[in-house]
Amino acid sequence: MLSNTLRNQLKELRIQHNMNQSDLAEKLSIQRQTISAYERGISIPNIFILIQMADIYNITLDELVGRKQLLK
Repeated sequence: MLSNTLRNQLKELRIQHNMNQSDLAEKLSIQRQTISAYERGISIPNIFILIQMADIYNITLDELVGRKQLLK
């Protein structure tokens, strides 16, 4: 099951970039239902899909998955 943080981040980024699930699915060459499953936390995108998403949104993979740098 996908963490709430990641699934919310995936949906928020898609919406911020004015895409519906079908638009993003087409860019990733996957089915719209797969995007829905990611956003509902039913399925987990593999690393290759996450990299493609980060490229589409022009952000780092760390930003995509909500990873914050720890202060030392």
